[in-house]
Amino acid sequence: MRGSDANARLTAAAAVVLTVLLIAEGLTLVGGVGRFLTPHVFIGLLLVPPVLLKIGSTGWRMVSYYRGVEDYVRRGPPHPFLRLLVGPLLVVSTVVMFASGIGAAWVGHGGLLLGLHKASFVVWGWTLGIHFLAHLPKLPRAVRPDRRYVLVLAAVAVGVVVAFAGLPLAHHWHGFDFSAGDE
Repeated sequence: MRGSDANARLTAAAAVVLTVLLIAEGLTLVGGVGRFLTPHVFIGLLLVPPVLLKIGSTGWRMVSYYRGVEDYVRRGPPHPFLRLLVGPLLVVSTVVMFASGIGAAWVGHGGLLLGLHKASFVVWGWTLGIHFLAHLPKLPRAVRPDRRYVLVLAAVAVGVVVAFAGLPLAHHWHGFDFSAGDE
């Protein structure tokens, strides 16, 4: 299988893995991120390669459609609201959220990066919710065994390596008062 069907399966498989990992990441926010900072940083770093895979697969679909590749043109574009507003906002807020989160972990204190991380999370949360609900009905048809799942598993494996390598970043934050206005 090639073309848009294969791309749809890869994108759907990445979406399933991301859903599970994002739920786990969301659980680190329950009761305050300060209590679960190490898992928050670990899962956040683990998410980076699968997120890049998902952005890459959806980007490939978009580029193929606009280049006029017949199979992608036949499949058609997403709804204009998703394509022209939600998708771009989701990609930009995702990149800003991850970059600012990694930057804040690197620097090890509150300030502009942590504020940017929180603000981008709000935009990301809304756009992800709309994106997720819009594509959820198509997910069961798209998720079928496929050899491209190796790419998803490889992204997760690389994510685990990145997460373990970056775990010391969480240690900068121990003792930080997340409830204070100095965030």
